[in-house]
Amino acid sequence: MKKTPVDYQTARKVIEGYGLPDFGKATIREVVAISTQLEQETNTEFIHMEMGVPGLKAAQVGVDAEINALKNGIASIYPNINGIPEVKNEASRFIKAFIDIDIAPEGCVPVTGSMQGTFASFLVCGQCTPGKDTILFIDPGFPVQKQQIVVMGYKYESFDVYEYRGDKLQDILEHYLSKGNIAAMIYSNPNNPAWFCLTEKELKIIGDMANKYDTIVIEDLAYFAMDFRKPLGKPFEAPYQATVARYTDNYVLQISGSKAFSYAGQRIGVTAISNKLYHRAYPGLTQRYGGGTFGTAYIHRALYALSSGTSHSAQYALAAMFKAASDGTFDFISEVKEYGHRAERLKKIFTDYGFKIVYDHDLDEPIADGFYFTISYPGMTGSELMKELIYYGVSAISLSTTGSNQEGLRACTSFIKPHQYELLEERLKLFKENHTV
Repeated sequence: MKKTPVDYQTARKVIEGYGLPDFGKATIREVVAISTQLEQETNTEFIHMEMGVPGLKAAQVGVDAEINALKNGIASIYPNINGIPEVKNEASRFIKAFIDIDIAPEGCVPVTGSMQGTFASFLVCGQCTPGKDTILFIDPGFPVQKQQIVVMGYKYESFDVYEYRGDKLQDILEHYLSKGNIAAMIYSNPNNPAWFCLTEKELKIIGDMANKYDTIVIEDLAYFAMDFRKPLGKPFEAPYQATVARYTDNYVLQISGSKAFSYAGQRIGVTAISNKLYHRAYPGLTQRYGGGTFGTAYIHRALYALSSGTSHSAQYALAAMFKAASDGTFDFISEVKEYGHRAERLKKIFTDYGFKIVYDHDLDEPIADGFYFTISYPGMTGSELMKELIYYGVSAISLSTTGSNQEGLRACTSFIKPHQYELLEERLKLFKENHTV
């Protein structure tokens, strides 16, 4: 056996101890547990690229606002299930400032992170119309969202958009939507895990198809305005964050405080429901709840049952961050551009040692550098590569868990420390030596 930075026998024993028939199907949390255990048992530093966790300091404007709110006694008071007026008003203004879309404050609903936002969205979308009981995933995507579907007992369909960019997207959507069973479709933009960005033309296709088949679009903007190829961070100035909301009224946006504001620990975000969808009544909702609209069912039925509201103090934090960003006093994009700088360096190191970037283009434009990127190695499946890199103290997740049909891994830039670029280079140099015939 060739020498590896992490003791081979120890690593093999730990991996086998998790009883995974296919290591490539290991969840993010399982990969974290394995790499952390090996780090402790072998006293070898790991380069953690598996978890999509912010690696920057939380926005101070949010921290200060939350502390003040707690000092003012709001911890003892249940928040209004609709959300406090401050966060609703500032969310509406933020959406206008950076997306240039008008959504009334009533449709801007605080949630305990986009995870809860998507769960409640799936739940309500699947209750609107009898016979429409399936969620369509435009993959690759966030693996846990499919787990949410499994938890609630819904059905889902999915396809890897890798082969269906541009005009081809219309044909594949027609194939799925024409069956008449799709309640909603979901995608992330920028994409987790591949970091490609759907173009305006593609978003128009999605919007047009949503209109044609009366399907709701759930647009996950977890990595809000983080397409660093464009200057998206100036409030009330073009260019704006791309969105399907320009092409349909059948949409729900998920805006997270976790990545753009590095406020992940407080579990805060906003679900923004279009004005028209918010006030729309559906037969399935009337039958189930005795009345109401999509918006009221979302808030007063789904969210109320899930958590009875969202952290009171965190709502004040998010309101303050939205306000400062819209006022132009908080340049949140400059803060998170660090992820792009890291990705640029990391991608060069990987490609210098024989790796390839899997999702490397948005049609004819090179992909942006950002929070994630995707890698493959000639002659290896994603599962094989994932397992092999563990022996070199590098942990990432297989693309197969994200709904991708491509062989490779998703790597996250958020936990990379300054000294680890050199460490990664040393390990990949050894990796290449050990895998050159």
